[in-house]
Amino acid sequence: MALTSYAIALGSNRPGRRGSPAQTVRAAADALGVVHLSRILRTEAVGPAGRGFANAAAILESDLDPPALLRLLKQTERDFGRRGGRRWGPRVLDLDIILWSEGAFAGPGLIVPHPAFRTRAFVLEPLAEVAPGWPDPLSGATIAQLLHLLRHPRPVDRASR
Repeated sequence: MALTSYAIALGSNRPGRRGSPAQTVRAAADALGVVHLSRILRTEAVGPAGRGFANAAAILESDLDPPALLRLLKQTERDFGRRGGRRWGPRVLDLDIILWSEGAFAGPGLIVPHPAFRTRAFVLEPLAEVAPGWPDPLSGATIAQLLHLLRHPRPVDRASR
């Protein structure tokens, strides 16, 4: 496969072998060979994870197709000490494919763009630093536009319904 680009979300809320959550995110970006890494932001936990997260976004260039990249990301999580457990629980490292330069992809266990990314400030804020003009292949809105809409939701006109 030819070289393509991916937008990846990185997060951690437990210290691991590489140090603090922020150090873990930085080390994972280095291990993956990312082209561009956002600032690492501290964000509140979502769901029962308990602890706040260190979150970032990165641009990664790869000749892997989306399923192969997902396997690499999951192996990287394990290499960094992530163990299986409950969904939304504390984790040493969480890596997600958010966008792919070739557009949308759907296969067993993987949907790109990530189904929930448009509603998550902890994904959109760092992603807007590294790829503000990247369009969502489903809506056509750029990352900067999606972040603006998330921060400034339009009021719903219930009278016209």
